[in-house]
Amino acid sequence: MTIQPRGDLTTRTLAMPADANPSGDIFGGWVLSQMDIAGGIHAGQRAQSRVATVAIEAMHFIKPVHVGDVLCVYAAPERVGRTSVAIRLEAWALRKRLGERVKVTEGIFTFVALDADGRPAPIVAAEGRQ
Repeated sequence: MTIQPRGDLTTRTLAMPADANPSGDIFGGWVLSQMDIAGGIHAGQRAQSRVATVAIEAMHFIKPVHVGDVLCVYAAPERVGRTSVAIRLEAWALRKRLGERVKVTEGIFTFVALDADGRPAPIVAAEGRQ
């Protein structure tokens, strides 16, 4: 049985040498940053407003990302509150740009919706969304 990514493909980016340690493994902070970007895109679309990251929970680094891998981040809403949304993020690597797809990291990122003044704002329920 093949495991497939859960959620919508939200970002894809190429892991470059500047993002790696001397062994060629990509820094975990770089991966976390890419996941935060993808989560922010997904949460902003869901909230239909500006959002800010307020928490990262249940982060699991499963396998390393290497220089030349394409990092693909998939996002799905985990829970939606009055002003916040938790997004489940899965990062998968396409080895050497075209090869095997492996799950490398997963976590839940929580974002708060913000109004024009930067204060928490209610998330408007959209038809068909939870």
